[in-house]
Amino acid sequence: MSVPPGFARAAACGALVLALGAVAAVPAMAAAPAASGPAVPAPSWQKYVVGPDTSDVKPTAVAASTAGVTNAEGVLGTGVATLTRTPAPAKPTWPAGTSATASSFAGANTDNGLPRSYEPSNALDGNPATFWNDNTYGAYPDSLTITSPTPVTVPGITLLSNSDGVPQDYTVDTWDGSAWHQAAAVTGSTDLQRAVSFDSPVTTTQVRITVTKDQSTGKGEYTRIAEVYPGLIEADVVPSITVDFGKVVVGYPKISFAGASGNHPGLRLAFSETKQYLTDTSDFTRSNNGDTITPGTDQIAVAAAPYSWKGAHGCADGTKVCADGLHGFRYMKISLDALAADAPDTANTGTVSMSGVSLDFTAFVGNAASYTGWFQSSDEDLNRYWYNASYTNELITDTFRKDDVDPRNSYSASLDGKLVLTDGAKRDRDPYVGDVAVSGRTAYLTHDVSIAAKNVLADLADHQRADGWIPPASISNYSLPLFDYPLWWVTSSWDYELYTGDTAYAEQYYPNLQKVLNTWYPSVTDSNGLLSKGLNGTGGYGDYAFLGRTGEVTYYNALYVQALTDASKLAAQLGHADDAQTWADRAATVSAAINAHLWDSTAAAYLDSNVGDVRHAQDGNGIAILAGVAGQQRATQALDYLSANTTLPYGNSFMDNDTLVSDGSQRVYAFTSYPEIQARFLSGQADSAIDEIKRLYGWMESQDPGVTDWEGIGANGSMYEGGFTSAAHGWSTGVLPALTNDLLGATPTGSGFSTWTVVPHPGSVTWAQGQLPTPHGPLAVSWNTAPAGQFALTVTSPAGTSGDVAVPVSDRSANVFVDGVVAWNGEASVGDFAATRGADGYVTLHAVGAGTHVVTVGAAVVVAPGGGTGGGATDPGDGSGSVGAGTGAGAGSGSGTSTIAGSGATHLAATGFDGLPLALGGFALAAAGSVLLRMRLRARLGMRSNANRGPGR
Repeated sequence: MSVPPGFARAAACGALVLALGAVAAVPAMAAAPAASGPAVPAPSWQKYVVGPDTSDVKPTAVAASTAGVTNAEGVLGTGVATLTRTPAPAKPTWPAGTSATASSFAGANTDNGLPRSYEPSNALDGNPATFWNDNTYGAYPDSLTITSPTPVTVPGITLLSNSDGVPQDYTVDTWDGSAWHQAAAVTGSTDLQRAVSFDSPVTTTQVRITVTKDQSTGKGEYTRIAEVYPGLIEADVVPSITVDFGKVVVGYPKISFAGASGNHPGLRLAFSETKQYLTDTSDFTRSNNGDTITPGTDQIAVAAAPYSWKGAHGCADGTKVCADGLHGFRYMKISLDALAADAPDTANTGTVSMSGVSLDFTAFVGNAASYTGWFQSSDEDLNRYWYNASYTNELITDTFRKDDVDPRNSYSASLDGKLVLTDGAKRDRDPYVGDVAVSGRTAYLTHDVSIAAKNVLADLADHQRADGWIPPASISNYSLPLFDYPLWWVTSSWDYELYTGDTAYAEQYYPNLQKVLNTWYPSVTDSNGLLSKGLNGTGGYGDYAFLGRTGEVTYYNALYVQALTDASKLAAQLGHADDAQTWADRAATVSAAINAHLWDSTAAAYLDSNVGDVRHAQDGNGIAILAGVAGQQRATQALDYLSANTTLPYGNSFMDNDTLVSDGSQRVYAFTSYPEIQARFLSGQADSAIDEIKRLYGWMESQDPGVTDWEGIGANGSMYEGGFTSAAHGWSTGVLPALTNDLLGATPTGSGFSTWTVVPHPGSVTWAQGQLPTPHGPLAVSWNTAPAGQFALTVTSPAGTSGDVAVPVSDRSANVFVDGVVAWNGEASVGDFAATRGADGYVTLHAVGAGTHVVTVGAAVVVAPGGGTGGGATDPGDGSGSVGAGTGAGAGSGSGTSTIAGSGATHLAATGFDGLPLALGGFALAAAGSVLLRMRLRARLGMRSNANRGPGR
């Protein structure tokens, strides 16, 4: 792209236009009122960085401890923490031959890869690990009846439940030989073990427990009873310490043992991202996805002599004393306990001493020194959300290891040992391309880890199916059928090219791009020219949320338009003009079809699908705007509809009703909120974009575990899938690229930032600054707003690049200046500058060259040596010259200090850019509104003035 001479020459002069020689020096004018906005301070973004400094991470606090623990703080390195547990007294048992029946019970299945039954007899087998589970979700009453062959006299019973959820309201009845009598009633219980006493001892052959309410947990509202003991048992307190790492971390836990009793006492380690889902088992482990070695905790048989232990996947003795190894969590609960199945290798009694707990942090260590891009603004909340998202993404930037990835056939030798972008720190730890569509951008803008995205994209392309379909991830041996994810592979590949300039990748996988767009997606295109889920055997295919959508779905088709558009640009970049035109034409055809068949004129929004119940989805409407399917009017209408029908205190719901999923109008995905937020910025609704960001990311930050971005939010702001929910998910980090690309306004448009745009969308933000890493060097941008429509922007771009800079101009008559030279006179571009005004009120300066440039609206920024008293003549001009008409305003000569006057000459106080005040060391700012000053600046910069040009040119 050619660069206008004006920009090239101005660039050579550096960040500020220095008044030299014939350009008159302008002293600061004290009489003029300051028309400045808030100063852009020196960058101090480092204070927001969340990540650890090293991979050796220590907990920040002890969150809880129980009886049997001395000096719990010892695990933080302050002395020694000791856990002691003595043998519990023998528990009472029912007579031999006692049986149990129930109102219902669930069928057998597998748990952690092991077969499990839920029969009533489990409540009598003496094994707390087994339990009776009814088979009526959320329906009552549920009853369990215990029958003894001989009469027993009991003062009450003790009910032991299960950490998946306990009975809360229930009655206990006894049988007198002819009738039932209520012996006790319990309400509001949350106790895992509850001793229920009777008014007086009862002799009976039958006891019946009738449950009318269970604890509702993320694991289902069922009645679960592990044991019923004939007598009152004091709760056996398991000594435990819960350590808090302050935020979600990921890696291998480590414990420094200071010694233990000689009976190999057992420790069980449970992990959770939140306190809410931390019980005697973890909120999630690999075992929940089919690994068979643990029951949701890591087990340790502690040796007597001091030593250091580090978690690793595997078992110490055959199938005994097993651990999952790597975990993503905030809280770690250490309990002196042992599995019955691990005997005799471990015991649940004894003494264990610890002098420290830590973590071998396996993810990318994102400390201040590692950042290659950054962001800071006048809004403290937005600053925190940006770095919270960066940390979330650091947690999912990790090496692909066999023992750490999703055990559902996700391991792939082709990825082993490579840096990748997984989906979540806790789960599923598999690289999904839909996630990379967001986490890839976050990675490119923060750290030098683009190889992590490339490794995923290349690997998925290498496993492309013969018919052109590209798998979403390595899970299920690259066979999980998702309808939308091949499109995300296309858009992510273009993103990778834009941010890195790795044309070799694009050239290598261009045939894969052709195959997916020219073979597979045409095979699922209907007579309307739209993708239709269900064609070509895709009825059972899922999508990012495994939704049962069928037919012509706006989301799929709008994403198809975006993928075709991106592919067209990539093809043009590589010199494939025919493909570029074909895909651009198809994108236009699909866009027209979406508008013809999927626009709901009644609601003024795009339908989710053309079949089934009427609903309107966030994903389809947001992406339709980004992809250019919606014109300005429909974009405004669709966003207004979403605001009116999906706004929640914790974000915007991904559906406007519950016809597709039961919680559609209450569920929030940051993944689908990102395109809506982008659409709001790019449609002139920056304030509503910021509002949505603050509701969504502010909610997640304010809830346990804090800092990191959740996979999804459910009703009332809960984790949408309970403890299974990932609280650190890369696809939820879209706030970071939204703030850099859309609010700050800088984004690449050509391979490796060969070309770029800067289009700020300030909204309520009064200043912003940041840096984007590029293959050529950093691209730095800062801007601030001022009263009366004034706006000042500084851009510093590396050599070998050029871009368009657009600034908001609220006053259509206002001038736009570049380095003190008028480039736009309120009606047209001036001189050698190429500028245009859009319908959105922005004036765009085209092909801005490398170097540092200051662009201002309403007042020119000129730096000139002040304080001189030279005796040269001064000619202020009369300000009547018509810029561009060749009828100059006057001439001046001489040296020293000149006074500038004429149309538009107003003083702009020094407000500072990139943290440096512009009125320093004898230099001052001045408004250069007159034709005279413009002529002199152009002469000094080697540019032709309007006075020397022919009329009308």
